Order: sequence, then C-alpha cells, then structure tokens
Amino acid sequence: MKSLFFGLLLSMTFSSSFAQEIVLPLWEGTPPLQTDMGLEEKAVEQGIIRIENVQIPQIEVFLPSKQSRTGQAVVIFPGGGYHILAYDWEGRDFAKWLNTQGIVGIVVKYRLPDSKSLTDGKEVPLLDAQRAIRLARHHANDWQIDPDKIGVLGFSAGGHLASTASTQYEHEVDRPKDAIDALPARPDFSILAYPVISFRDASAHSGSRRNLIGENAPQELIDRFSGELNVTEDTPPTFLVHAQDDKGVPIENSFLYYKALHAKGVPASLHIYPTGGHGFGFGLGKGPVSGWREVLLDWMQSLESGQ
Repeated sequence: MKSLFFGLLLSMTFSSSFAQEIVLPLWEGTPPLQTDMGLEEKAVEQGIIRIENVQIPQIEVFLPSKQSRTGQAVVIFPGGGYHILAYDWEGRDFAKWLNTQGIVGIVVKYRLPDSKSLTDGKEVPLLDAQRAIRLARHHANDWQIDPDKIGVLGFSAGGHLASTASTQYEHEVDRPKDAIDALPARPDFSILAYPVISFRDASAHSGSRRNLIGENAPQELIDRFSGELNVTEDTPPTFLVHAQDDKGVPIENSFLYYKALHAKGVPASLHIYPTGGHGFGFGLGKGPVSGWREVLLDWMQSLESGQ
C-alpha cells in the first residue's frame, strides 16, 4: 500500500508513547465488488451503537502500551444479523478490554450484504474479513504483533463471519490484487461467541441467512456458508461460548461446529452456560456467564504455552 495508508496511520495515531487507536480503511479507493452510488452509512445510538449500510469498510486498531503487549492480536467482527453492526457492544468494548490484557484489538467495520451499492453482497463480508487479517499481518512489525498469533473473534452473525474466515481463508473472488493480498488470510485461532454457524434446517438463523444469501438460496450456497460442513484439519483452534437459553441463535450451532472440529482433530474448547440469552456480550449481571472472559484468557494463554 502506498502513501495513503502510511499517511492515515500517522494522522490517526493519537500517541506514539501510550495506548493508541488507529483507523485505517480496508481498501484504497472504491472497495472491490462495490459501485459508488453516493450512499451514506447510518449510525444510531440506541443503548448501543448500531451501524448500517457501511460504504467505507475500515479497521479500528486499539494498541496497549508497548511494554505490555503480548504479541497476540484479535480481529473482531461485531454481530447484527448481517444487517447492522453492534459496533461498541461487540466491538470497541472488547478491543479495549483486550488491551488491558496486553492484546491488540482490531475492530472491523465490514460491509453488510444488503447494501444496494454491492455487486455481489454474499462475497463481501468474507472479502473484508480476509483483508482485515492481512492488514494486521502487514502492520505486524509496526504494532508489535507476532504474525503467527493473530486470531479472530466474532459474535452472532459476526461469529458466522469469523467461522467462515476460519474455513474459507483461501477463497478468492475475481478482483484486482495488491501486495497485501499475498499475505495469508488464515487466522491462527478463532473465538466464537453465540455464533451463527449453520444455514441448514432448524439450526439456521433465518435473518442472517436471508441477508447474506437470500430467501431462496440454492443448496450449494446453503452448504458453502454452513461452517460445520467446511471444517478441515487446517481449521484454526477454536473457543466457543453459548448460553443454553439462547432464543436468537440455537445452541445447536456451537454443537455442530465443535463436533466438526473434534472429528477433524482440531483443538476446540466448548463452553455452555445455562443462562445468558442471546447477545450477552461481557455477560455482566447475567450470572455465571459473566466469567466467560476469564475462561477465554486461560485458553488464549494455553495457546501461548502450546498446552
């Protein structure tokens, strides 16, 4: 990437000595699979910040102080049924919390497939996810990230995107390429919180499926975007968390993905809590599920130690 990214990196860095926040566009110029129609993004705060109709996808990078960085980074995909992004609740808030653990948090404002400006909406979220992971590797030296310790974290539909990025990291679409595209897009680990996984039958979250692939999608597309059908031996180690009383995304989604991972010999950790509902985020005030982040940190540390 030329002077645009470098200039934005400098201009959006609030401090060179302390914790930093950096905003970078995912793409130079008009993003791939998009036409410039003059559409505008919409952001509304209703308890949480909800973003619709993303036109300029970007990453917002939260850096801990240099002396506390562990080398790990987590690329975060907020949920919202592929229609909105719960941008602070399942994005910025988690990035800031990760910073307290010395982990770089990278929030992705990815494009949503129902925007009229997209030429092939179903391909765009994965395309943006791959780009975000590659950008993290591109800037690994600048941000003191180990390029082999970059994971993904996704919530609900963002969990679907994280699982798709973890199983279809080699998927490509016909578009212009640059030097960043030569970097690997495979995450080194995956964290999936109450994720949409399957688009098949009773396990499907109908809103996410409809918004991504349409109401009457062919079986080929349903299967392609059902994560449990695409797990291989090379799928990254995965942490899953779900509440038993989730009435938004059936708990079977996490079961299906865990079963597929186990069948392929991929290290996986599945954590089920009796209550918490859907979209519990940090889980504060929701009983035992409020401790899920500490369990996650133990798991991430076990990755570091190779246990």
